[in-house]
Amino acid sequence: MRQENVIAEIRGLSKRFGRTQALDQVDLTISRGSIIGLLGANGAGKSTLLRHIIGLYLADAGTCTTFGVDAAKLSPAELGRIGYVHQEGELLEWMTVAQLIRYVAAYYDNWNSDLEARYIADFGIETDKRVGTLSPGQRQKVSILLAIGFEPEFLLLDEPASALDPIARGRFLDLLLQIIQDEKRTIIISSHILSDVEKVIDHTIIMRDGRIVSDSSFDALRERFWRVTLTSLNGPMPENLGIENVIACRRNDTRAVLTVRDVPQDTLTAKAKALHCDIEMKPLTLEEIYAAIAGE
Repeated sequence: MRQENVIAEIRGLSKRFGRTQALDQVDLTISRGSIIGLLGANGAGKSTLLRHIIGLYLADAGTCTTFGVDAAKLSPAELGRIGYVHQEGELLEWMTVAQLIRYVAAYYDNWNSDLEARYIADFGIETDKRVGTLSPGQRQKVSILLAIGFEPEFLLLDEPASALDPIARGRFLDLLLQIIQDEKRTIIISSHILSDVEKVIDHTIIMRDGRIVSDSSFDALRERFWRVTLTSLNGPMPENLGIENVIACRRNDTRAVLTVRDVPQDTLTAKAKALHCDIEMKPLTLEEIYAAIAGE
């Protein structure tokens, strides 16, 4: 990969909090121009990883560079290219929303007032309210605006839509697709709402117990997992179907529904023919793929 396309590079990154190994020898390269889904259960290390990338946490071992700079030494110039929405949504509660927006915008020469106005209208933000009186969903909307208003090159979103209603989540996903039209921009989104993430990402990173267990383009990941339905055309099927890498199986004498991984489609078709079965193959959803990988 050409170095100018690398936005963050992590090698051997480890972090411990007391007895908890939050990150364990993580290796990762993040390139420009993609929307990355960062997936994992609570405690998998997702938030800890994001906070290392922007220098909020210091590594116990290993290295983490962002824009070619040690993340612990990012200057205001580099930080001004990064937008970050964290799940706690800490904001200055005594200000009105309008005051907070103006306060943050003052730090950025490239603040996009047109984007701000469009966002406020689309998401129904009440700018005259004090931040401390906002509902969790309203706070999240404001946090997102503050992170995208200066059009950062690198946008990190840690559970950004968990408190949004379905309509607002849909608008938010559309917004991400608009942002990524600039090929120099990169977005990492960590979310438990995998059905939403699936609509926008082109790359997946799956974490478990502080380690990365899968780092793949979404298209390549979808090609690895299939839901296969076999229907007998000639009496009962044999007990042993002779298909490898079966993750799950539900069956009776004449019909079997299998979840398989890393089996070529032509191999599955040939097996079905040998078994005298009709075959239907469907890709798994991201949620189903995640369950298969994280559950191994």
